[in-house]
Amino acid sequence: MASAARAETRTGQVMRIVRERIARRTLPPGARLPSVRAMAETTGFSKSTIVEAYDRLAAEGAIRARPGSGFYVTAPLAPLTLDRPDVAAARQVDPLWMLRQSLAENRGAMMPGCGWLPDEWLASDAIRKGLRAAARGSAGTLTGYDSPLGSSRLRALLARRLADQGIEAGLDQVMLTDSGTHALDLICRFLLEPGDTVLVDDPCYFNFLALMRAHRVTAIGVPMTPHGPDIARFAEALETHRPRFYLTNSGIHNPTGATLAAPIAHRLLRLAEAHDLIVVEDDIFADFEISPAPRLAAFDGLDRVIRIGSFSKSLSAAMRCGHIAARADWIEALADLRIATSMSGNPLAATLLHSVLTDGSYRRHVETIRTRLARAMAGTLRRLRAAGLEPWIEPNAGIFVWAKLPDGCDAVALAEAALAQGLVLAPGKVFSAGGLWNDRMRFNVAMSDDDAVFAALARAL
Repeated sequence: MASAARAETRTGQVMRIVRERIARRTLPPGARLPSVRAMAETTGFSKSTIVEAYDRLAAEGAIRARPGSGFYVTAPLAPLTLDRPDVAAARQVDPLWMLRQSLAENRGAMMPGCGWLPDEWLASDAIRKGLRAAARGSAGTLTGYDSPLGSSRLRALLARRLADQGIEAGLDQVMLTDSGTHALDLICRFLLEPGDTVLVDDPCYFNFLALMRAHRVTAIGVPMTPHGPDIARFAEALETHRPRFYLTNSGIHNPTGATLAAPIAHRLLRLAEAHDLIVVEDDIFADFEISPAPRLAAFDGLDRVIRIGSFSKSLSAAMRCGHIAARADWIEALADLRIATSMSGNPLAATLLHSVLTDGSYRRHVETIRTRLARAMAGTLRRLRAAGLEPWIEPNAGIFVWAKLPDGCDAVALAEAALAQGLVLAPGKVFSAGGLWNDRMRFNVAMSDDDAVFAALARAL
């Protein structure tokens, strides 16, 4: 009896493994299951256990046998789940884990791993003033839909701001979105099909990886250098993987704080042209720069480069308003996607953003932020070195430092241990398409220049 119970338990385990693979779309409808021998070798169970599990799944209708060919999935697709369904895997430290920890209601937690400024640094007074002005405006601002491209006043203002970066964009080349992430999601819907390949920097912003997973495409990492992607490896990746587009931050890179060098930008765009590659340039940290770095969109003239912007980092995360600058025909297609998926933009957010950008308060706010960040950067670099962590580079601007942990220190283990100290850290592995950089950690200097943060970090270490 005991032997039969054990065999039943093992059969159930194999059935659960197959069901989970179907639910995650690792095994989509019509896919061939691993052979009985391969599954037995993978699980360590006997062939008879695998045969029994497959037979039971076939009886349920989840799979079916083809004589002489094997077993194939017949179950309909379950709703897409980005997390794995079992409890242990749900705790895995990955890009979605990082997002959950950063966005959780941890009121007392210290957040050196998050990607935004402290609330007290942001322009709350300017936003309140803008809200009062919006409330006195037309009723449509508070109750109506916006046009497909968004407020023409705000788009004209954004076009003038782009011109200051050397990016010439007409009014029909700028579209408003709900955020930078929404902009990238629309671009993915426009350009990608499931199974496509996208190039990203390695390391890159972890939500790039989560979003590629949501669109069921493969992200291939290109090693990052202090001056941009490794061009030789970039060329190799183009030849090997034939990606649909390349996604990067070129102004202030997340997570490394690096800036793109002009020679690298020129060589990258020559390769992009030779391989008919589209470049998507996420530039949401532009206003933190003291001296503007080269922009791919400026060199390219929005021919094959799509530029994304947002004010969620510099102004307010609660005021969701991003934008896309691209070729006019692409903007028209993106606007159709916008209508199909979310109708239109938020006229209140657009009116509020226009008010803040034009009343002079935003310019003063950004100048204050840059000064505070420079002071926080110097303090954080000093504290990191004192704690035994070595910065990869000393960034010229921005909010991030990419630091190497002491020898032998595992970043994932440290991040998990730090949670018990009320400290949310950002381990290097979550930024890597290849699972690399587990000896690195990203620090937000605006959230790190604090004795309590480094005291908790020392305990976790």
